[in-house]
Amino acid sequence: MRFEIPFHGHENIRSLHPKTIEITTESHLTVNGDCIIGVGASSGCSDLPEKMKMLLQNSKSTVNCTILVKDFTFKVKGNGSDKLTLTNPHDIVIRKSSFTCPRTMATNCDAASDAIPRKMIKILQNPDTTGIFAIEVT
Repeated sequence: MRFEIPFHGHENIRSLHPKTIEITTESHLTVNGDCIIGVGASSGCSDLPEKMKMLLQNSKSTVNCTILVKDFTFKVKGNGSDKLTLTNPHDIVIRKSSFTCPRTMATNCDAASDAIPRKMIKILQNPDTTGIFAIEVT
């Protein structure tokens, strides 16, 4: 199953976090949110389709996330977890660790925001930039 979430850039995007990547429906971002790669997202965890939530809540599921911004593509692979609640209405976080909270959508991912190419982040620092956070769960 595939689901795409449009989001926008923001001047304070830093993408320096070594363990997570986040998108948020919020429009405001401080420089402290160093895992956030997009604001104004159309969905938080609670807005994901029910069928996708069921797949994500299976520890045997594979989660492939693709971040698309202009000509750039960045892929992250992770896992579902039976510990996911997927109840946060504002945020989607994918993590390198197995930690879960209402904002967590995938665990044990193979990359974090600090691995995203700096050229892509520079483009995301423009508030007029739009991107897509695509999720595929198998």
